[in-house]
Amino acid sequence: MFRNNYDGDTVTFSPTGRLFQVEYALEAIKQGSVTVGLRSKNYAVITALKRNADELSSYQKKIIRCDEHLGLSLAGLAPDARVLSNYLRQQCNYSQLVFNRKLSVEKAGHLLSDKAQQNTQSYGGRPYGVGLLIIGYDNSGAHLLEFQPSGNTLEVYGSAIGARSQGAKTYLERVMDKYIEIEDPEELIKTCVEALRQSLKDETLTTDNLSIAIVGKDIPFTQYDNEKVTPYL
Repeated sequence: MFRNNYDGDTVTFSPTGRLFQVEYALEAIKQGSVTVGLRSKNYAVITALKRNADELSSYQKKIIRCDEHLGLSLAGLAPDARVLSNYLRQQCNYSQLVFNRKLSVEKAGHLLSDKAQQNTQSYGGRPYGVGLLIIGYDNSGAHLLEFQPSGNTLEVYGSAIGARSQGAKTYLERVMDKYIEIEDPEELIKTCVEALRQSLKDETLTTDNLSIAIVGKDIPFTQYDNEKVTPYL
């Protein structure tokens, strides 16, 4: 495998202009359990499938709150996501303390992009092996961002990352015109849960493995786990 000559670090390009370690990090995302996000004009929702290693272990946390107007879900390496979420928390606190305003969602995306891209500019680091779906609500409305280890952060109307996420993406593309206009947050959550269901093969959604979060107009970042997800199953 000749590519091994070029994947020893994150700063060496292959002759075809590729950074193989970044591509490996993108592959790590595909091994994580699926998470789905979508947004309308006033609300943004994320749903995630939680996994446990075996019957004796707890389910892995998939959704992390960063501020009362901002949160994220992850697919990939959870420790990397924890590092990035802690960084976002610090930036939210800094913005509130210094400027007396909430950190805008677009700015949060730019900060994450810069932090991820630094790892492809110097030796001794590695790309973050995690993809994030970030939802938030600020003065410009509801936002959904998709973060990638390469440093790309895209604003999207709907997205899904993780194992077998293509089924959810196809479903969201099919119903996009409908959910963008939805004004009822409950209906938006149901649409997102249905999209997540489209990605499942052998598993079924239960109160144990489903996690939901919503943020939007008059709704701070709110997370539903365990018995609270029952109405949406």
